[in-house]
Amino acid sequence: MNYTSTRDSSVKVSAAYAIATGISPDGGLYVPENIPELTYDELLAMTKAGYKERAVSVLGKYLTDFTEEELRECVDGAYTGKFGGEDIAPVVDIADNRFVLELWHGPTCAFKDMALQLLPHLLTRSVKKTCDGKEIVILVATSGDTGKAALEGFKDVPGTRIIVFYPVEGVSAIQKRQMVTQEGGNVGVCAINGNFDDAQTGVKKIFTNPEIAAELAKHNMAFSSANSINWGRLAPQIVYYISAYADLMNKGVIKNRGEKVNVVVPTGNFGNILAAYYAKKMGLPIGKLICASNSNNVLTDFIRTGVYDRNRKFYTTISPSMDILISSNLERLIYDLSGCDSARVKGWMDSLAATGRYEVDEDVKAKISELFWAGCCDDACTQDTIKDVFVNEEYLSDTHTAVALNVYEQYASAFGRDVPTIIASTASPYKFAPAVLGAIAQDKVSEDEFDMLAALNSVSGMEIPSPLAGLKGKEVRFDRVCDGCEMKETVLDMLGIAE
Repeated sequence: MNYTSTRDSSVKVSAAYAIATGISPDGGLYVPENIPELTYDELLAMTKAGYKERAVSVLGKYLTDFTEEELRECVDGAYTGKFGGEDIAPVVDIADNRFVLELWHGPTCAFKDMALQLLPHLLTRSVKKTCDGKEIVILVATSGDTGKAALEGFKDVPGTRIIVFYPVEGVSAIQKRQMVTQEGGNVGVCAINGNFDDAQTGVKKIFTNPEIAAELAKHNMAFSSANSINWGRLAPQIVYYISAYADLMNKGVIKNRGEKVNVVVPTGNFGNILAAYYAKKMGLPIGKLICASNSNNVLTDFIRTGVYDRNRKFYTTISPSMDILISSNLERLIYDLSGCDSARVKGWMDSLAATGRYEVDEDVKAKISELFWAGCCDDACTQDTIKDVFVNEEYLSDTHTAVALNVYEQYASAFGRDVPTIIASTASPYKFAPAVLGAIAQDKVSEDEFDMLAALNSVSGMEIPSPLAGLKGKEVRFDRVCDGCEMKETVLDMLGIAE
């Protein structure tokens, strides 16, 4: 299978090249030329397989220049002994046809582990296939979870360096501590004065700057990405929706061939819900894809109107991983829905860059309306939802999952609860202890983040994940802060190749 660019359909590269380089030189995102089919017999076979077997099967359809043995080695390296057991992504029934897909049982307690434990294995093999000998510099912008997951995944991986930028006031205290205490000889972390969109825009500019690329080449280095703009990040996310459906078949929730489920995803950069879209297009019986946003509801408005307009107030919320106004992976969706019309997509992206706004054509609007439904909720509703679900269902969710639960209730009020619904749970509630504790036991909120972990444990009875408990007392290694306009110089300096 070849991959092409969302902004130039004449591009033809291998999966390994797409993963190794991360982004097309034209600024577009790599996408598969076609979406492979998932047959009912294959899905039925997955009900008898574990998560790792399912992953090898699904990834083999997309990464055709990897052998089955290579994929098996990658998957084993990613998921063996790192997710607290064989049930890598458990599905929890919380009543009323709601099934929470818990994606946060990995080493950094966030859903990004599902892909970022695998990506280093895929990337190092991709580099050997396409540009062996170069040191790969992983450049990451994060709204909180991707940064730590990428740092942990690439820590001391031979032939790689990784630099992460995060918004100085835009992540939770625990997320920040996870990053600034990161171990490893090849890692670097820097805060920026700005929000996630500023960090993401800066990273993209560096990626597509030929002068910087030339400077790296002088030192036998090349850029790649661990953000979800990299296909190696997105492909592993397709697996867990297919796996969840197989689990529902095993539980007897899905009784009939082709029976549909709905999927709700708390969404910021659109990668997680895009993976569900690709699973649906492969043939997984998904009905509605329900996009859940916080107060930064640019995606809600887009899905409802076809107008993408980032010219609005930016909110810093208690669900910071969704505090995004430029959703990069949306470009992949509109490319697919436009009939792979890269010229139209480039025009829309040029308009976004120039004016902060674009409007898709009527044919694309109609397809979006058929496939998706969208809603949003603010911080107050998020905390109310955390409390309601904890009190009524004895289930504790983090702030992002609560946004998804709230938006599902909006959808169910309009359309009913007859369809089994998978709700993606993207982080441990302990990663956002102040907000979660504030929802269920306000009187126990304090200034000390670790006291709040203990208080949340006392109130909920839910075990504190060991990776978070172990942060207490760890040395802070990174305290650098820069402005967005200084990111280029910061990268070169951190690599030791500044002029």
